[in-house]
Amino acid sequence: MEPNQADGEGEDADRELPQPRNIRENNHHYSRYPGAVRQKAYIFDGEGNYYDKEWDLAQGGGKEFCWYHVELPKGNQKLSQSAQYIIDVLCPPLKLQDILSLISNGPFCGHVDGALVFRVNSPGPASSKFTFRIAARVTENSVITVSLGRIPRLDFSPANESLLSEIPVVESSNYSSSENKDRGGIVIREHVLEFLLTMNHSEEADNPVPRSVSNLVVHILDTHVDHLQDVVTKLEIELDAVEFELDRGGFALKKQMLDDRKFPRMHLDLQRLLQVIAHGEQVFPRVKEKCSSKDWFAHEDINALEELIGRIRRLKENVGFIANRVKAVQAGLDSWQAEQINRKLYYLSFLSIIFLPLSIITGVFGMNVGGVPWTGQRDPELKNGFRNVMMLCAGMLVIVLLCFVFPALYSRVMSWRRRQLLLRSLSITRKSFIRRSPGGGERSERGGYLRL
Repeated sequence: MEPNQADGEGEDADRELPQPRNIRENNHHYSRYPGAVRQKAYIFDGEGNYYDKEWDLAQGGGKEFCWYHVELPKGNQKLSQSAQYIIDVLCPPLKLQDILSLISNGPFCGHVDGALVFRVNSPGPASSKFTFRIAARVTENSVITVSLGRIPRLDFSPANESLLSEIPVVESSNYSSSENKDRGGIVIREHVLEFLLTMNHSEEADNPVPRSVSNLVVHILDTHVDHLQDVVTKLEIELDAVEFELDRGGFALKKQMLDDRKFPRMHLDLQRLLQVIAHGEQVFPRVKEKCSSKDWFAHEDINALEELIGRIRRLKENVGFIANRVKAVQAGLDSWQAEQINRKLYYLSFLSIIFLPLSIITGVFGMNVGGVPWTGQRDPELKNGFRNVMMLCAGMLVIVLLCFVFPALYSRVMSWRRRQLLLRSLSITRKSFIRRSPGGGERSERGGYLRL
């Protein structure tokens, strides 16, 4: 019996041995493209706290929920290469259908394999600063997001570390850094101020920690709209600077801008930005419609989505106004260029009009035929033929110049005559008015006023 028990114990021990784990279970250690993408994983306890966690793509339980974010590099890689990066870090548990719904171009919002998936991916080269891609896969206890490059304010930072919460002071050479601290402030450099003025939002440290998945979804969409707003603000500042330079600059600056095709490229960038905003305008209402049917999506977050829809529509109108400004400036440069060309053509036509009669005269006297006057060079009586031809050319030149000068002289003389006639009529009117006015005694009695 004992050997049987021993054999039974051996069989139980064999059953209790752990099965070999799949080498793809921990993608962080078995990645084909290590370091190609940036990965961030957080777990939220639902009470306003969050912690870093390992990249296991597990879902939370109860009030806890997880967030996994993949940041693709802004390089010259193809879309298929980006898809391989996503497959490397998200498969398993995601399937190919999930990967394609996250990485494909264009707007999309729908349910894929039981999860809500939406994306706002604009086509174009990944290296362009006007190519925006943000996609999310949302379940009740987890969110997976994929973005192209870094999105400002998308991440979270420890509290009380925001630069915006500091008291700024003006930098002065009369005070040292220790004295500035004693004054109760921090010196903000000029380049830092220029950067902050282009931002329409706070820093990462000012982000409220989401307490639910719905808060996190609103935060993701809000940061996407803020990112677009930042780009629009920078374009406005750049356009204002260019308009100021055009007003102050001269011929060389305008010619350089025309040669560099600055405004056509800016207009093309605005059209790309409008396409991204149009994609968001299509996706956001559908996200609101899909989320409103979820029990775990809070009602106040539905209202926040409605506000985001209004923001992106106003942003679209603002970009349209900027595009009209760019068109107006480009039209002004085109008219200036046309004016310069017309002026050069005017000078050429003026020269051609001057030299055309002279060329006719020289052509007539240069013909090798008989009977041409003043061409008998051997005749002593005709030795001044060259002088006569030059005098004829000079007389013709004077006549042509008078034809150009006469309209200007005529307009000046007529304006002078009109001015003289106006002065004369005013003088006659004044004399007649004084002649018809009452006597000086009555006017003096009333303090210089005239009876009407």
